[in-house]
Amino acid sequence: MNYRITSIPGDGIGPEIVTEAKKVLQKIGERYGHTFTFTDILMGGASIDVHGVPLTDEAIQTAKDADAVLMGSIGGNTVTSPWYRLAPDKRPEAGLLKIRKALGLFANLRPAMLYDELAAACPLKAEISRAGFDMMMLRELTGGLYFGERKTEMIDGKMTAVDTLTYNEDEIWRAAVKGFEIAMKRRKKVTSVDKANVLDSSRLWRKVVEEVAADYPEVTLEHMLVDNCAMQLVKNPAQFDVVLTENMFGDILSDEASMITGSLGMLPSASLNDTKFGLYEPSGGSAPDIAGKGIANPIATILSAAMMLRYSFDLDQEADAIEAAVKQTLKDGYRTIDIMPQDGNTDGVTQVGTAKMGDLICERIV
Repeated sequence: MNYRITSIPGDGIGPEIVTEAKKVLQKIGERYGHTFTFTDILMGGASIDVHGVPLTDEAIQTAKDADAVLMGSIGGNTVTSPWYRLAPDKRPEAGLLKIRKALGLFANLRPAMLYDELAAACPLKAEISRAGFDMMMLRELTGGLYFGERKTEMIDGKMTAVDTLTYNEDEIWRAAVKGFEIAMKRRKKVTSVDKANVLDSSRLWRKVVEEVAADYPEVTLEHMLVDNCAMQLVKNPAQFDVVLTENMFGDILSDEASMITGSLGMLPSASLNDTKFGLYEPSGGSAPDIAGKGIANPIATILSAAMMLRYSFDLDQEADAIEAAVKQTLKDGYRTIDIMPQDGNTDGVTQVGTAKMGDLICERIV
């Protein structure tokens, strides 16, 4: 079967890591009898440099015409990037918000698990990391503070900025349903994270989540305030299965969860709408300081491609094959620089670059 994929190489290390994910998908196609057709579009800084905007309407239409979207990394260094000095709606990140809204991508999935082979790279104490963890962060993606009304104006002689946090019950409901559906396929526990002791939006969030929970009696629901969740992620990450939360909280907590795995370069993500369509991307940033050096870790992007096979194309066996190949490559001792042992003990470990890591994973696809 032929699957049409819109590819967004993006900025920084994006083109390098997307190339390796495409390589792995082509290997899957050869092994399992599928064809993957890629159409590249520009987004982020790459689009600003050519078109003057972070995402064109034509690029959005190309994405809509595909079966799924595979994306690299967007943006640059916030200190030195010329894009950062642009108006907010012209910066690279505005392209992300625009494509999520245009494609109806309301649920962001970011798994965070600790591979046995990378336990030494985990920054947590050994007695914590020894227990391991495997969680799915589900972040509502198109509502909340990032999409609310905003303004900066002079009030009583002082420059004043206002950002508005808004959620309606339908936005919360559909995100919660996704969370409970995923929990049913995992360990049947949902931790809903909010700030209900302060925010009206969080009190509504908690109310709607409890209503959805009534339809999933097999799933255990717990509520946790966001500040406590931030602490628990580094104190006892093994307690979490599915973490369900709103847009800004999810943005922050999912980055925290990713770092306790040892490297952002290991963590994929998926952004889904209410059909099988999704946008798949690594959780890390564009890392402009290492762009073009051939040392970026492509595993997160490769695992994002595996999520694409699983969630958009229902190709579970093929997704399993990629995940198994990644695990075997790590077991065989191959590492990119970001996941090399921190203690300096490199016995049985070989450092490789971006392209070589992609090749090694392809060799282990069966």
